[in-house]
Amino acid sequence: MTIYINEERQQFHLTNGEISYIFHVMKNGQLGHLYYGKALVDREDFTHFQTYENSVPSTTHTFASDPDFSLETVKQEFPLYGKGDFREPALQIEDEHQIQASDFSFQGYEVEKGKPKLEGLPSSFAHENEAETLTVRLVDKGTGAEIRLFYTIFENMPILTRSHAVTNGEGSPIVIKRLMSFSLDLPDADYELMHLSGAWARERHVKKRKLEHGIQSIASNRGASSHQHNPYLMLKRPEATEHQGEAIGLQFIYSGNFLAQAEVDHFDQTRLFMGIYPGSFQWTLEKGESFQSPEAVLSFSDDGLNGMSQALHEWQRSHLIPSRWIDKERPILINNWEATYFDFNEEKLDAFTSEAGKLGIELFVLDDGWFGKRDDDTSSLGDWFVDKRKLPNGISALSRKVKQKGLQFGLWFEPEMISPKSELIKEHPDWVIGSPGRHQTLGRNQKVLDFSNPEVVDYLHDRMSSLIEEADLDYIKWDMNRNITEPFSQHLQNQGEFYHRYILGVYDLYERLTTRYPNVLFESCAGGGGRFDLGMMYYAPQAWASDDTDAAERLKIQYGTSLGYPLATIGSHVSAVPNHQTLRETPLKFRGDVAYFGTFGYELDPSQLSEEEKSEVKQQIEFFKKIRNLIVQGTFYRLKSPFEGEETAWMVCSTNGTKAVIGWYKENYLPNPAHNQTLKLKGLQPDKPYKIEGFTRLFYGDELMNRGLPLGNEFNGANPHQAERGGDYQSQIFLLKES
Repeated sequence: MTIYINEERQQFHLTNGEISYIFHVMKNGQLGHLYYGKALVDREDFTHFQTYENSVPSTTHTFASDPDFSLETVKQEFPLYGKGDFREPALQIEDEHQIQASDFSFQGYEVEKGKPKLEGLPSSFAHENEAETLTVRLVDKGTGAEIRLFYTIFENMPILTRSHAVTNGEGSPIVIKRLMSFSLDLPDADYELMHLSGAWARERHVKKRKLEHGIQSIASNRGASSHQHNPYLMLKRPEATEHQGEAIGLQFIYSGNFLAQAEVDHFDQTRLFMGIYPGSFQWTLEKGESFQSPEAVLSFSDDGLNGMSQALHEWQRSHLIPSRWIDKERPILINNWEATYFDFNEEKLDAFTSEAGKLGIELFVLDDGWFGKRDDDTSSLGDWFVDKRKLPNGISALSRKVKQKGLQFGLWFEPEMISPKSELIKEHPDWVIGSPGRHQTLGRNQKVLDFSNPEVVDYLHDRMSSLIEEADLDYIKWDMNRNITEPFSQHLQNQGEFYHRYILGVYDLYERLTTRYPNVLFESCAGGGGRFDLGMMYYAPQAWASDDTDAAERLKIQYGTSLGYPLATIGSHVSAVPNHQTLRETPLKFRGDVAYFGTFGYELDPSQLSEEEKSEVKQQIEFFKKIRNLIVQGTFYRLKSPFEGEETAWMVCSTNGTKAVIGWYKENYLPNPAHNQTLKLKGLQPDKPYKIEGFTRLFYGDELMNRGLPLGNEFNGANPHQAERGGDYQSQIFLLKES
């Protein structure tokens, strides 16, 4: 990886053999964007990639002597408000006279090895030999404010990250009204925009539409990245598929309000943005103060969507997820929530964990209802003290009992929330978000604690630390079940800072707990998948993908999630039937076959299983233990999309192509199906023979990738003695190993 700098032409070229990112200083001192895409050989001059001398009717022009130079028509690196470009800006500040037009121009640059940490924010990391960082400094002539643009390019990965820091170096305050973490001007609009959208229980469904003139955006103004729109936006060429063609990805290492958008102008140029949602953000900087934006991640692939996903998965494993969890086996857990809800006691939990241990489960998680007087969802959030009615011997005694059975022990928390019926709200009503004396909306019968107030964070740190030590916890499920309404902090003077300061408080608590207790495995959750983002992943290496545990629904949820996130981050469990979210009944085999492709665990009462089901669960657990290293470390391929056909298929292959596990699923039976059905695989060695469990003959890699893996005879009404499968909810798992 190299950052080439042409001092004479003031040209910057970041490249690593995978991608090139090129920009330069234009004649007005601002930055012009020249190229982003597949790697180019460095050359002296790339300025011909952009035309500056092109007369265009009815445009603005910066210089009286040069009517052809117009910011309205050129591709820019960091577009500003009020200087003749009527597209949306990356930065909008206001000075003491309420002047918002700014004029930042190039002042200098620095290059350093590695990747600096962003203070107070989750961000990527890298050793000195794994990345290089370019910092470009711009200064505003009117206010004296400085902005630093940070670019980090990583070794051997088509990944570049960006963020910005604004500093007020003068005496008068300035107000940041808009600051995007990332801006990219592309020369054309021949793309399809893809994103992951949904709602509670149907998160991260794949949506696709053609770019058109105007603005297309996804956003959240809920105080969290949200169930509705994931902070991940993709552009792909219309002809691009999962396996070939160009694609660009844009992710955000942030868990609060965000905006990601594509704006196509009247010259068919496309401007991409990602940053904090500007409609609920305003930040005042006094003299000497700075503001750091969250980090955005830019990815490129000319090997289709799978190529982009695989690069992102590898990058997240290497440069974002806590290093101590990268290759560590995640325990197979069982959670009591769907088995007992709030109705449990020591005796019931003792029987529950005894049965779980016999099945080979490795971790027991006690979910909601163990604290305060929490018999339903109307009380006790905030009262993080053990309910002695249910657990008369305390949490430490329960933990010891569980561990004596060979299981690890975990607890559910919802630290950001408070119940209107709680002791904490009586003691600290000022800790609740919302203007006092005005109506406050409820969500799940609860309110939200003001994490912008350091006293709140300190209190929760003390309570959670005490419980981690008392219970000798191995795992924490950190939930967040409602979004923020009536955003107001009694602690803040500037309410425009509230949402960002809130999420900084969440990060502060995560940082302190994960640093103090590095061996505790955190799993993030937000009513399921309402905060499934890279900001959370920096602290918690796995996330509960959705409260919807129905295996048929999970095919779409997990498929969509995999576009941007590795399998080992996806919390996926086998639940009881009828399913508690859909009332659907699916075979235990189908449920297990879907859940394998994630963290794997159970959400059911093991005492309610038949002996036959217990035997099957034991086999599932034994099988997952065989493949879990592959799930964590392997390369994932999406083979068939549940959004585009009747079947779903995916596979994980070892990096050297010597072994693989494949999942194939068919939710609904179609009468009189085709015969000789096969599934084309990826990632194998063409000339190597493979042994597949359940088959007597060997298959060569090129056969499996070009002819396909035989799926066996499907029932068609006339072949009952030959049929190997049939009906609804079919699933098959294939395990391949080089022979």
